[in-house]
Amino acid sequence: MTKDLSYPIGQFRNPDGLNRTEFDIAVATLSTQPARLRAALDGLSDAQLDTPYRPDGWTVRQLAHHVADSHLNMYVRLKLALTEDTPTIKTYEQDAWVLLADVKEVPVETSLRLLEAVHQRALVVLRNTSVSDRERMYLHPENGPTRVDQMTAMYAWHGDHHIAHVTNLRARMGW
Repeated sequence: MTKDLSYPIGQFRNPDGLNRTEFDIAVATLSTQPARLRAALDGLSDAQLDTPYRPDGWTVRQLAHHVADSHLNMYVRLKLALTEDTPTIKTYEQDAWVLLADVKEVPVETSLRLLEAVHQRALVVLRNTSVSDRERMYLHPENGPTRVDQMTAMYAWHGDHHIAHVTNLRARMGW
């Protein structure tokens, strides 16, 4: 952990690829994230959920919905990479997504359930990939070619990154 409020676990370092052990660790990390995010959010009031995790940052509520949105995109990207030849994926404006009405009005619990469901499905797919499956890729318009194993590592980092935002805020605020 670092004291950097933007990157509490450090910035993501994209690997060239993952060996089987590294891939299994990333998958295991993904498997724990829904429960760990739920625990990080447990008992927070509406006022606490509406607190930014850092100055000029998203609120905890926005962050919780963002994780579900982002990991839903992960699942779609995974399925596209495994079923099409290097598909070009669609990016999305995450800063605009967190401003939409669903983020303000839908309970965080809904996104926690969505994250659980998305991870349940994605984990079955990931646990049944072959070495050649993990080398399949999609084309990200901004980041270039991305392999399934690289994507898995990135989303393992991504979930942990945002869970740390919440747990660090709770520690700083004494919640």
